[in-house]
Amino acid sequence: MALTDFNSVDQYIGAQPEAAQRALKSVRSAIRKAVPAAEEVISYQIPTYKLHGGRVLFFAAWKQYYSLYPATGRVLAAFKKELRAYEVQKSTIHFPFSEPVPVKLIERIAKFRAEEEREKAKAPAPKKRQAR
Repeated sequence: MALTDFNSVDQYIGAQPEAAQRALKSVRSAIRKAVPAAEEVISYQIPTYKLHGGRVLFFAAWKQYYSLYPATGRVLAAFKKELRAYEVQKSTIHFPFSEPVPVKLIERIAKFRAEEEREKAKAPAPKKRQAR
C-alpha cells in the first residue's frame, strides 16, 4: 500500500513524522470536541469531517505546517483578528508545527463551519428555470 492510500484518520496521522503527529492529534481532538456528531472519514486522502451531507472541515500535514480548510469567506471574516497570526492562502489556513496548536480557535472554526453546513442543508434548492 502506498503511503497515500489511507483508510482511516489514525492511519493518516500515524504516517506523519512524530512531531506532526502530536499536533494533528490535537487538531483532531479539537474538531471532534466541537462537532461530535460529524462523521470522520478520509476524503482526497486527508482527514475529513462530514455533517448535514456536507464537508465541514479537512486537515492535512505538510512539511512545516498543517492546514485547515475550507476557510470560507464567512470564516475569514468572522475570525479575521485571530487569523492575522497565521498564513491564509485562498481558502486554506496554515498553522506552523513550530507553534502550539490553537485548540480553542480550531474548535470555534469547526463549530462555525458546522453551522454553515447546517444552514446550507436547510436552504431550499434553487428553482430550475423553465424552458420556453
